[in-house]
Amino acid sequence: MRRRKGKITTRLVALSSSAILTVYSIGYVRTRTAAQRIDAAERPRVTIPIPSAASQPVAAAVVSETAAAKPVASTPAKPKPARQTPRTAPPPVTSIPAGIPQPAPSAVVAEPPLAPPPPPPATPAAAAVYKDGTYSGWGTSRHGDIEATVVIENGRIASANISQCLTRYSCSLIAHLQGQVVTRQSPDVDYVSGATQSTNAFYDAVVNALAKAR
Repeated sequence: MRRRKGKITTRLVALSSSAILTVYSIGYVRTRTAAQRIDAAERPRVTIPIPSAASQPVAAAVVSETAAAKPVASTPAKPKPARQTPRTAPPPVTSIPAGIPQPAPSAVVAEPPLAPPPPPPATPAAAAVYKDGTYSGWGTSRHGDIEATVVIENGRIASANISQCLTRYSCSLIAHLQGQVVTRQSPDVDYVSGATQSTNAFYDAVVNALAKAR
């Protein structure tokens, strides 16, 4: 008896579950259809009209008019290069036929030759610097005195000699200075290393002798 009761209870549960599922499915289908209708009623569909064949030429005409209204930028024409004229050969030189008098050539006036510049005037002979004669002079130094004798010929120094040497050193160290006075025609002689005082004394002696020849 207990087994039969258990089987009956199981069947009842299965039947009640299938009945509930069926009722739910029917209600869902009906509810979804009604919801779609309400949604469609609230949001009306917007239809876009398809352009007919008659309206297409009008649009093309409008486009062409707007295109014609826009100014077209014209590019400036490039200037054409100047046409170069071809070089023509010079006309040939034709000789004058015989028998026709030819024009006499124009007389060419020869310019007279330029006269040579006059020669520069002759410079007069330089006047004598010194008076001819023999003159003596003295030069002093801390090492002693020297006397020089100068001979003047034709206004020039012919010789200059050490006539007296009273220095503590030999005058042979400055003997070559006598020739420098004649060569340079001046008392300006070179200094001698080791005989500076004797050189100065000889210089002063020649200066004093030439001062007497003026």
